[in-house]
Amino acid sequence: MSEKDNIRGKIKNYIYLPFYFLALWIILIPICLYFDIRAGICMAIAAIIYFVVSLVFCVKFKPKFTKRLVEFGADYSQIQKQMLNDLDVPFGLLDETGRILWANDMLEEIVQGEKIKDKNVISVFDKFDGEKIKFDENGRNEFMMTYNEREYKVVLKEFSLDPEWSEKKNDQSKADMIAFYLFDYSYISQLEKENADEKLIVGHIYLDNYDELMQEVEPARRTLTLALIDRKIAKYFGEYDGIVRKVETDKYFVFFKAKYLNQMQSDKFSILDDVKEINTGDNIDATLSIGLGRGNEKLIDNYELAASAIDLALGRGGDQAVLKDGNKVYYYGGKSKSVEKNTKVKSRVKATAFREMLMDHADVYIMGHHLADNDAFGAAIGFYRIAQTLGKEAHIVLGEYTSTVAPLVEDYKADEDYPDDMFMTGSETLDEITKNDVLIIVDCHSADYAEEPALVNRAQTKVVVDHHRQKEDAIEDVQLSYIELSASSSCELVVEIMQYINETVRLSVKEANTMYGGIMVDTNNFTRRVGVRTFEAAAYLRKKGAEIATVNQMFRNKLEDYKAKADTISNAEIYKDVYAISVCTAKDVESPTTVGAQAANELLTVKGIKASFVLTPYNDQVYISARAIDKNVQLLMEEFGGGGHMTLAGAQVKGEKVEDVVKQLKKLITAKMKEGEL
Repeated sequence: MSEKDNIRGKIKNYIYLPFYFLALWIILIPICLYFDIRAGICMAIAAIIYFVVSLVFCVKFKPKFTKRLVEFGADYSQIQKQMLNDLDVPFGLLDETGRILWANDMLEEIVQGEKIKDKNVISVFDKFDGEKIKFDENGRNEFMMTYNEREYKVVLKEFSLDPEWSEKKNDQSKADMIAFYLFDYSYISQLEKENADEKLIVGHIYLDNYDELMQEVEPARRTLTLALIDRKIAKYFGEYDGIVRKVETDKYFVFFKAKYLNQMQSDKFSILDDVKEINTGDNIDATLSIGLGRGNEKLIDNYELAASAIDLALGRGGDQAVLKDGNKVYYYGGKSKSVEKNTKVKSRVKATAFREMLMDHADVYIMGHHLADNDAFGAAIGFYRIAQTLGKEAHIVLGEYTSTVAPLVEDYKADEDYPDDMFMTGSETLDEITKNDVLIIVDCHSADYAEEPALVNRAQTKVVVDHHRQKEDAIEDVQLSYIELSASSSCELVVEIMQYINETVRLSVKEANTMYGGIMVDTNNFTRRVGVRTFEAAAYLRKKGAEIATVNQMFRNKLEDYKAKADTISNAEIYKDVYAISVCTAKDVESPTTVGAQAANELLTVKGIKASFVLTPYNDQVYISARAIDKNVQLLMEEFGGGGHMTLAGAQVKGEKVEDVVKQLKKLITAKMKEGEL
């Protein structure tokens, strides 16, 4: 045994010596009882008092004794003490409670002469808390801390005076002391920040309504208008030391240093509004879409992020900036209504590509969103008929659907002209679909909202047709995507594809009525989001035999639905003078969500109401139907994980009580009003 171990053993014996004498007391108690019971009882009471007093003194004076022992050890080895004091790293010793036993000169210099000995480390460093004094399996803990405007890396390491403690320690054993180190990381953090600030952010800028501008602006003013737009863009990014290069008549490439991004975010990319102020001499404003990418080490990876961001900005209707920072996505702008495309060139191109894709594959599976409405079902019927026309076997993936869709489904199932496998469940489709088949997703572009999310991953060839603002969780690896925000409905897009499929599509009256009903629902009887192409699609369906009276009868309300809608409207709360909020508690109706959506439409007809929100608890979820006149409810619904359009949007909230969602909605409305988003 070494001399140190011998000394350590003697010290431990000295500390616990009173408890050794206790054994003698215990031996004397039965002897005394043998001779005299009263003497034995007195001896037992004295032993208990002796034990309690010894225990109190041991617990109370052990930390002080440990401190004196540390001081003695430091004094005993002056060379080691001097080395620790002169160490260029702030260093100290703590007891197991966090009390500072000893500190070197560097640590005392950091606290600017404050007397810290015998103080708890938590009271000295305000960024320190008790949760920090925890250790991993190796008895070590590291974290960053800011103190007196300096940034430090804190290292805590527990140790014991017992040299064999590290080998035999377990969950019950505790260390005697804690070594406390501070490493100044201020300069390193500054260099890291400077390095991050100097990194380049790449971006794409699109003049997203270029064709419409060129059609509306007088020929003599076209060159001047484009020159003014070029100047605005160059000036804006020039102020941030950025470089802009025009790659096409309506496309620009830009890169700038990351340190300027915060300023752009603070002014919410004011270039979006600056460009709209350009006098085009007509009623149409120029709008930009900006896609930026950052977060990766390689510039080419950031370029890919920027390309994805600009696609997302365009898919959301343009007039906005989208920043993709690694896996995070940030949106700015997007306050303008999408401009209806007068040209159908895009429809023709998509129809041609769609036809070629179907001809190269086997069967076709068509799927809408969960709880399918008339637009999703009508679009699915349209694609079903197109696939049949091209000689392909088609199936519609169908699960739950709204009450207005229910009679249509039953009508198709009862019709002998349609096969029994026209409708399939999601689980059935998972077993049937192969790599040679095509999956068409209509009226949604997110796998989470699709009728069967697993089917999206299973299919190798996917087509997406939708009219909602695109979100960051859009389905990836899509071979053909047709997302047109300016369209009134998915049925409208399907009708346009139908007209350019290079085949004569023979719709039955039932199919024409179904698709016409889809347009009616999404436009609220042709009163909202209606454009020239909407009426052209309706006219096409009318020529194919759509019966207006029959379609209107499809949407006649039952008395229970009408009462539930009336109750929802009468219980509406007017929030901030212009926002109507109500809860639809309809329980005795077939489709509460449909009643909620209808109530939201009706609330918007009330004078002074600019936006309406109806929340419907259904199947352990809260469905939100949002409608607006000149407010952007789509931004609000995105905060709940939903989406849609500026004036028509919705969301589904899981695991929340309806009253809690109402509170969140009000809080969100207030926040957006303060930010100027509403």
